Amino acid sequence: MCPALSRFKSRREPPAPRHKTIVRGVGDDPAPLTHRQLRALLGAATRELSWGLPLTVLELRGWRHRALRIPSSAVREVALHALDDKRGNTHGAALFSVIPRRRSRPLLRLLTTYQVLWDFLDSLTETWPGLTPEDMLCLHGALSEAVDPDVPMRAHYARLALPDGGYVRALVETCRSCCRALPGFRTIVPILHTEAQRIGVQAINHSVEPAHMTQALQAWVTREYPGTYEVAWFELAAAAGANLAIYALLALATETHCSPDRIIDTYHAYFPWAGALATMLDGFVDQFDDAHRGEHCYVTYYKAPAEATAQISRLTLRCLSETHSLEHGERHAVVAAAMVAMYLSRDSARAIPLNTASRQIAQAGGSLTRALLPVLRLWRISNKSRAS
Repeated sequence: MCPALSRFKSRREPPAPRHKTIVRGVGDDPAPLTHRQLRALLGAATRELSWGLPLTVLELRGWRHRALRIPSSAVREVALHALDDKRGNTHGAALFSVIPRRRSRPLLRLLTTYQVLWDFLDSLTETWPGLTPEDMLCLHGALSEAVDPDVPMRAHYARLALPDGGYVRALVETCRSCCRALPGFRTIVPILHTEAQRIGVQAINHSVEPAHMTQALQAWVTREYPGTYEVAWFELAAAAGANLAIYALLALATETHCSPDRIIDTYHAYFPWAGALATMLDGFVDQFDDAHRGEHCYVTYYKAPAEATAQISRLTLRCLSETHSLEHGERHAVVAAAMVAMYLSRDSARAIPLNTASRQIAQAGGSLTRALLPVLRLWRISNKSRAS
């Protein structure tokens, strides 16, 4: 058996959710533009534009140079495509570096490198022929080991004869080195490792035949989440396949002293709400392309488009409300609102089939989300102009 499988059950389960009733009504603004929120937004924008964005570009450039040295042309092509086509994911991950009070270079490098590793393995499992579920779970084991510097490293796909010239190992070693540099890393380890291991749900998403997908995911959710949650089973699976809770926990690890209650509250703000929302928004804006390619899309588990819009709006409201309620919640709200606005600024979200639903979801995201929408739309237009 793949070592990743044998360790899947070995970690202690995180505490059961302690849900807070903080949404007083659908009409309430989950992220109002108060003076404190505007200061947090200005501070986040200043840090991102003057520090985070330039360093993220440098990190991506360095990993691109490293990917060019991959000896296998096929593996090299996958790595370069992931870096180029999914660079927006890396910028989104790097945005979590605005949450701590002070700048942290190890955190920023960890966020960007972990996302590069995530996107490479995701692209590999999506495109490489002949991979079994066991193969995919072993590959995704690198994501668990990247944030577990105490366990021995494995050759994650030596059995698959995919020569990468040490590319995955370099990514994992960089992540582990950055983890050791975070002063509060040990305080987040129990929950962090469990979350990282649950990324194995991606093996089901990419390898199970469509006719058996629902049954396989339901069985996985029943095994991994035996408690009672405020979301549907497929929303739990969607949340497990995202990495936002991991990034929020890593941001907390920049602090020397962080209470267990704060760690648990942060985890339950991001899981399931932010994680499920990220996956559902991704499926929402890509649903027609996914259907054309025959790819798995979590949005299709909703019974009708109207239900999908209503439930994604509910996830948006809860995500912004929960994150805003945290300590330094204004900074968390900036990250959550920017995520929603980034997805809804896509051309597909503004096109006729989805524009009405997009406006409803944006409304649920509150004033901050709606304020960021035109800004990120202009950012997308600017990026397209530079690329052309």
